[in-house]
Amino acid sequence: FVFCGTLVIGQQRIRRVRVRGGNSKFRALRLDAGNFSWGSETITRRARILDVVYNATSNELVRTKTLVKGCIVQIDATPFNNWYYKWYGVTINKGTTEHKSVKSKKDKKEEKEDKKADLPDAKPKKSKKVVTKSSAKKWGKRAQGRKLDPHLETELATGKVLARISSRPGQVGRADGYILEGKELDFYQRRLDKKKKKL
Repeated sequence: FVFCGTLVIGQQRIRRVRVRGGNSKFRALRLDAGNFSWGSETITRRARILDVVYNATSNELVRTKTLVKGCIVQIDATPFNNWYYKWYGVTINKGTTEHKSVKSKKDKKEEKEDKKADLPDAKPKKSKKVVTKSSAKKWGKRAQGRKLDPHLETELATGKVLARISSRPGQVGRADGYILEGKELDFYQRRLDKKKKKL
């Protein structure tokens, strides 16, 4: 059995292969992105694959950045961070999760007037987007049932998240998977820490 050399680096390159019965398989030779689901939040977003970090089969597959089913990859967390802010109104930063404060238009005007009084010559900076009352109400309701795994939160803050590929890139031409969380995330983090200590 020979692994198809599906590499992370490079533009998407997929080949159609004719198989028995005139059917088709799609052999991925290069992939740089995939659809990854966030199980606890029940959402899926397309994210860029940054690196292959662990493979239970062989370290050679990690060195060559080969994408196969079951391998652990590092993906870009930006699409998930953006969704999290839109849904909960919470920005995940390094160290803390900040909930955006809701300011009325009246408060905004008062702030502008104070700035003008302090700095007569300087031009006032553009104000940030005003959060509407309806969106603030929605965020308040959603925040009641909001739970975020602390380990996943630190990963989201760094901008890189661990994910597992559940599709077969050599058969379907796609590298789709899911974000690691809970006990599964703890397990793979321990494995990666152990690997770093050996190096």
